[in-house]
Amino acid sequence: MSHQAASPTSAAEPIRVLFVCTHNSARSVMAEVILRRKGGDDFAVSSAGTEPGAVRPLTLRVLQEGGFDTSGLRSKSVDEFLGQRFDYVITVCDQARQTCPVFPGSGESLHWGYEDPSEATGTEDERLAVYRRVLTQLGNRIGQFVPIALRTRAEASGAEAESAGAVSADLSSARPTR
Repeated sequence: MSHQAASPTSAAEPIRVLFVCTHNSARSVMAEVILRRKGGDDFAVSSAGTEPGAVRPLTLRVLQEGGFDTSGLRSKSVDEFLGQRFDYVITVCDQARQTCPVFPGSGESLHWGYEDPSEATGTEDERLAVYRRVLTQLGNRIGQFVPIALRTRAEASGAEAESAGAVSADLSSARPTR
């Protein structure tokens, strides 16, 4: 995984992303932390659960092993985010996909299904291997997502600027008749 954050590409508002999972204890928390690092100031990232619990100790452990800051991480309810607008609401588990509330005014709703590391069985090393695998998979997916989301924003901003420029040109070329 790259540890480089994207640098802000413009003075535009950050791209708002909400990752949703059932308990907000592993996958969605991992995704939040990874996108914060990879996306930098271009993204405002949160995560939440449809039935929040507590962030799992093995989640914190693999994030810390990866050099991620885990201070202040907590499991949050999607209810905390109702009424807010997001550019992307991304579910990372199948159950949350079925029960995730609609966020009116939000942009894209995406689903990235990943196995639940909290359901891993076996020794601690075997369970850690599952957490590490999911962290790597999320890191790869988010590494692909960041440039696409930035390009989409740039294209949308360009289209808005072009449209505003055309209106401005139309207005400036309109001459009052006498």
